[in-house]
Amino acid sequence: MKVLLIKDVKNVGKAGEIKEVKDGYGQNFLVAKGYAKIATPKVVEEWKAEQERKAAEEAAEIERLTAEKAKIEAGTIRIEKPAAPIGIRGSVTNNDIAKAIKEQLGFEIDKHKVDLKKPIKSEGLHTVEIKLGHGINAAAKVDVVAVEG
Repeated sequence: MKVLLIKDVKNVGKAGEIKEVKDGYGQNFLVAKGYAKIATPKVVEEWKAEQERKAAEEAAEIERLTAEKAKIEAGTIRIEKPAAPIGIRGSVTNNDIAKAIKEQLGFEIDKHKVDLKKPIKSEGLHTVEIKLGHGINAAAKVDVVAVEG
């Protein structure tokens, strides 16, 4: 029996491969547990179409992330914090940076993707790495300004 593997199966093959297996193993284990489908021409065509669709979506997402990286690196993100006798009151966290990006650049970034080694506790220009995904990282310039009030 020929089956199209949907998931990686140890000692059988990787997802997307068409393998010849014994009838009982194919029906009672692989197909029953959702690891494979019986490899009919229709199932194989649907699998290929699904893979092409996923590849197109991934390419579009990479293009969007590259555009976001260019926007982040082109400008400076300004964050205002209350002034203290020395420096600023409190600190600038990854959540503050994510909110500032949404307000100033117009797109949303998850706060967990902002890679702060430690919170920013001083005024001035700081460089922060933002991991956008798919191996695309942006170096954001964050300008922390103390305001009275």
